[in-house]
Amino acid sequence: MTTITGKAALGEAGLYRLLAWLSPGFPIGAFSYSHSLEAEAESGRVRDRATLQAWIGTVVARGSGRIDADILRDAHRAAGAADIAALDAANCRGLAYRATAEFALEGTAQGAAFLAACRAAWPDPLLDRWAAALDMVCLPAAVGAATACAGIPLGSASIGYLQAMAANLVSAGLRLGCVGQTDGQRILAALEPVVIEAAAAAMVRDPAEFGAATFAVDLASMAHETQYTRLFRS
Repeated sequence: MTTITGKAALGEAGLYRLLAWLSPGFPIGAFSYSHSLEAEAESGRVRDRATLQAWIGTVVARGSGRIDADILRDAHRAAGAADIAALDAANCRGLAYRATAEFALEGTAQGAAFLAACRAAWPDPLLDRWAAALDMVCLPAAVGAATACAGIPLGSASIGYLQAMAANLVSAGLRLGCVGQTDGQRILAALEPVVIEAAAAAMVRDPAEFGAATFAVDLASMAHETQYTRLFRS
């Protein structure tokens, strides 16, 4: 398994902020999005522990998780160099690569909420300067910029972000009745190497390899837009 090599140490303050920012309690409304899982559950394609684990693992490694990890990486490096132009470019790329209207809403609504809450509680001059000129911000760019400004190593930020993504999708699966609490934790345990590998791959991936290949997830998102009854916004 690929590992993240040469990463800087994660200090106590950085660990505290990472846990706070990626906690389900951080006010970005992540609980209201299922990333099209609701449509998959409605169709019966995701219905138990095995199918939910496979679905989440694919999203993390080959879908939005892959895209988000690259955007977070680029935003983190840009913010670490105080390069606002490069930070804007990473954010614009993250805004553009969303296959459906619901995925775009999911990313931008959470991104705006994350940046606002982060700046309110942990003010930072670079984040303030960047935010002042933004019309929209995607979540991975906001997380990448904030973690860089806080001195949180990129490897730790990437693993934390992807773990939070997986955990939120497990939570959605619980509320949709696909699995119970214990099986949800079994899924998270099984996805540990998937998350670590996905974060490590983003650290060394060629920018020309940017993109995802989860067409079934995109189609499910399109179906969710017209689903008759819904618990989630995506």
